[in-house]
Amino acid sequence: MRVSRFTWDGTAAELLASEIRDLVPPLAEVSADVAAIVADVRGRGDEAVLELTARHDATEAAPESLRVDPAEVTAALASLDHEVREGLGLAARNIRLVAESQLDPAVENLELPEGHSVMGRRVPVRAAGVYAPGGKAAYPSSVLMCCLPARVAGVDRIVVASPPGADGRVNAAVLAACEIAEVAEVYAIGGAQAIAALALGTESVPRVDVVAGPGNRYVQEAKLQLGAEVGIDSIAGPTELVVVFDRDEEIDLVAIDLCAQAEHGDDGLVVAIAPGVELLDRLAARIAELAAQRPSVGDPALALVSAPDARIAVELADALAPEHLELMTADASMMAPFLGSVGCVFVGPQSGAAFGDYVAGSNHVLPTGGAARFAGALGPDTFLRRTTVVHLDSEAAAELAPRLDAVARAEGFPVHGESARARLERKPQ
Repeated sequence: MRVSRFTWDGTAAELLASEIRDLVPPLAEVSADVAAIVADVRGRGDEAVLELTARHDATEAAPESLRVDPAEVTAALASLDHEVREGLGLAARNIRLVAESQLDPAVENLELPEGHSVMGRRVPVRAAGVYAPGGKAAYPSSVLMCCLPARVAGVDRIVVASPPGADGRVNAAVLAACEIAEVAEVYAIGGAQAIAALALGTESVPRVDVVAGPGNRYVQEAKLQLGAEVGIDSIAGPTELVVVFDRDEEIDLVAIDLCAQAEHGDDGLVVAIAPGVELLDRLAARIAELAAQRPSVGDPALALVSAPDARIAVELADALAPEHLELMTADASMMAPFLGSVGCVFVGPQSGAAFGDYVAGSNHVLPTGGAARFAGALGPDTFLRRTTVVHLDSEAAAELAPRLDAVARAEGFPVHGESARARLERKPQ
């Protein structure tokens, strides 16, 4: 082992923690190699994966197929050593029990069959950084959308970074929103440099534990690149709105809603899906008319999609996994519960996405770029981390150690098993 020694006087814990962390090679040292691999797989698919597997994995024979035959998976369990199989089965049962308990708010401390306990605690991060975009517009609403959930979660230190204007000062409406949210620590920094400062810390900006808030492509890329240094909410980039409608009566509402989202700039995406080309032709004409009269409307990509019927249209909307989805169909209330990949759904013609952007109470910091497949809206959970507390007594250790030993040896980690069995030789205190 590589031994390093530290003497600590009890102060500047963050500084010492950073020095200790520096003993481990930073992930950045492999970032270029990983980027090359990702680009190769993106461009060549299976061919690249097979070549890279042969080059980098410890294999003498390339697999016949990337996917393992399901029959081989089934047969593997039957052929497994009995003690290893028992150990894996016990582990699976306990993992499932703990996971199920995490969905039940009434369970705080789970007692397991072997006599040990696993307690899940949700505690707030110590510091949260909020990015409030600037540039063409100011976003005091984003300050509220991010800072208030962090406050509700119990975060002690909340800071806001927002770009300075031409006069070198942060927009007054943004500052006012900070005051409403009881945030006094505000920095006049914008763009990717704001995310870097919050994530890494500088002479003037103490680092935070989570960075949240919307922003342009540079902001989102900075979040991605710093994801190993700081927690992030999601990839909340250029805005997206999909509207599904099936009646002439809704064309004016659909048109104004799409124009409203287009105010966010030219790099967003707005989509309308309807049964029939005629509906879409009339919508396109109405959008052009409204946009020509409203200078604030940008020029984002607009997709007009003719679908066989409203049900198929909703399937496409779910596949797009958009940030916002408006359902203006007769059976919107029935279809909404079946949507699994949408940031926020607005049901019925009265439920415009603009209400969610400002005053409905739902959060407007939502996943974009298809990330709604795996991410959701910002909320208190964004600023909470799960800590698990495990307690075993001597009886539980005696029950679990032999099974652990069998699995650890099968994985090639015999000292793990030795570590567990060492408890059996220790006299109870």
